[in-house]
Parts: sequence; C-alpha cells; structure tokens
Amino acid sequence: MGAVSENWRKAGLAGAAIGVIAAGAAAGVAVERLTVGRGVRRQARLALDAAGPYGSLRGTPGRVRAEDGTELYYEVDEAPEPKRGRLRRKAAAAPTVVFCHGYCLSQDAWHFQRAALRGLVRTVHWDQRSHGRSGRGLAQADGVPVSIDQLGRDLEAVIGAAAPEGPLVLVGHSMGGMTIMALGQQFPELVRERVVGVALVGTSSGGLGEVTYGLPAASVPVVRRVLPGVLRALGAEVDLVERGRRATADLFAGMIKKYSFAGKDVDPAVARFAERMIESTPIDVVAEFYPAFHAHDKTAALEVFDGLPVLVLAGDEDLITPLAHSEVIAGRLPEAELAVVPEAGHLVMLEHPETVTGRLTELLARAGVLPAAANVGAYGSTAHPAR
Repeated sequence: MGAVSENWRKAGLAGAAIGVIAAGAAAGVAVERLTVGRGVRRQARLALDAAGPYGSLRGTPGRVRAEDGTELYYEVDEAPEPKRGRLRRKAAAAPTVVFCHGYCLSQDAWHFQRAALRGLVRTVHWDQRSHGRSGRGLAQADGVPVSIDQLGRDLEAVIGAAAPEGPLVLVGHSMGGMTIMALGQQFPELVRERVVGVALVGTSSGGLGEVTYGLPAASVPVVRRVLPGVLRALGAEVDLVERGRRATADLFAGMIKKYSFAGKDVDPAVARFAERMIESTPIDVVAEFYPAFHAHDKTAALEVFDGLPVLVLAGDEDLITPLAHSEVIAGRLPEAELAVVPEAGHLVMLEHPETVTGRLTELLARAGVLPAAANVGAYGSTAHPAR
C-alpha cells in the first residue's frame, strides 16, 4: 500500500522532527522532573504544546443529536471521487471507516492513523458525549448514569448522520471498542447489512472490575472499594479539583505516562499530546463515566461480529485493559486476527503508530475497502488467528 506508506512517512517524519527539536525542553517533563525547577518544566510543556503537530488534523465538521438531545460532534475526511465510466453511472456509496476513541480522550487520539489514511478512504472521527468537542451529556445532567449501551446508541446516531449508506469498518480503542460492542448488541441488523470489518484495539468485553492496574495485590481491594466514592466527591468540587490538577501537573504527567505507555523512549511531544487530551477531560466527566466500566459486559454480544474480518490488537504491557481481555475477545471470534504489540501500553496507537496503522491497513484490505496491501514494513508485533 504505497500511498499509505507515503502518508505515514510524512506524518512520521514531521512528528519525529518535532520530537527531536523539543527533546531538550521536554527533558524537564519526561526525564529530569526531580532535578529541574517547576518553572522550567512549565516552559517545557508550553513549548511542546506550541510545537507539537499532533491533533491538528481537521475534517468537514458535522453535528447530530443523540436520543437525549446531547450534541455529538464528528468530522469527515472524504475519499477521492471514484472514476466514472463513459455512461457516468452513479457510483455506489463509498465505504466509510468510523473511528471511536477511548475514555478521557478525543477523536484526535487517532492522529497518526488519520494522517496515513487521509485521501485514501472515507473516514469519520467523532467525539464521545462529554468528550472533545461534543456536548455534555444532557441525560447525565438530569441524573441518568452513563452506560456503555448509551454510547452504542450515540454511535448509531453518528453513523446515521455521517455515513447513512455504504459499507462500514468500525475501529474502536478502549471505551470506543466497548461502544462498538454495544452498537452490535443493540443494532445487529446494522452490523449484518453494512459492517464489513471491525478493529478492537486495547479494549475489553467485560470483567474490568478485576483489573489490578499494576498495583500491589494487597492494595487492590482497598482501591476498588474507595475509588468510586473518591471520584464522586472530586466530581462535586470541579473548580477546586481542576486547580489542584494544574498545581500538581508534574505528578499528573507522570501518572499519565505510566498508564499510557510502556516504553521509555516515547516521543516527548506525543506524551505531552496524550497528557493534554486527558487533562482536558473535566473531573466530573471522569467520575461520571467510571461506574459504566464496572457494569460493562458484552462478551456474549461479540457473536454478532463472528464471520467478519476482525482485528483484535493489544499492547503486551497494557495496565488499563490487559492483554488477557483481548485474548478473551479473540477467543470468542475464532476467525479474528489477534495482534500483540511488544513493549506497548494502553495508548498503543500513539506509542507504536506505524504498527497499528499497518494492521489497520491489512484489515481494510481484507474487508475490501482498500486494495490488497503491499509490504508496509516490519510491524514489530506478533499476529495469529485467534484460537
């Protein structure tokens, strides 16, 4: 897939250049936090914010109302116009790849994949309710808890507005993957009639209440018991908590890096980009969504995707949705490809973008959305059919 490789090369070179230029400033944030003054570290963050290209891609904007009236924001990157024959017959609706982001992120989390596919295939990128440019959940303002099922219905609304016809490939990371599962459970006819491929990246079909987050075994029960109450209390004091987050930005950045990435050589500009997305999520939204993950159970619903080209991709050091959760998903979909990315954390699409882009390109080829892929390079992951 020469065009994909060229798009990827341009995006990668731009990002690498920024990373090298910013490395000196970023050292205060990423390496020397204990020895460099707070003012220098703040300047480093500002320098990265000003220089980093990540999250800068924009498409044709659109908005749709969810069933409760919440405004959902999406953007469309169109594919090139198909060539028409002499009779100028109307072309069939173009396939659309719909990208769904995770908890405390935004559509910009797919920056590298969006850059690589731009101009090759029609894509839709949307912000989940209360995230990014979408509106705060109106039902939640009325006291209705967030549910993964609600997110699935939100996705159905976005598809109806942004891709009302034509084949679909659904790509979801973390909460975005759960959203796709909820869509499939509630709208199986949509899957049967239109979905031609699915990618589930760093996600889970259930059992998230058992995740240890890499904590010592003795502390896990205490954390599980007190965390929901702590988040509710913090969510009730938004202004105070947000001031505290700004005052403890260095500690916050360290936690984000620990739970987002596994490698020690992550581009500082990418790490700061992830930090900026996460810190822009208000604490009351963080608190609002958290209980939904413990209630999430869509393992049985996975059968709606059986028989489709499915990619299940995970980082082998993901502390949020551990590899075992992807193995469960793949075990339910015998024809799926399970791709395990070494030395990768939860934000695998940012930490190892070329690997994720390559696997997605292969999926799109299997789904008939792109021509059969040429060699796009060594991906650095192990992949095999799920058994």
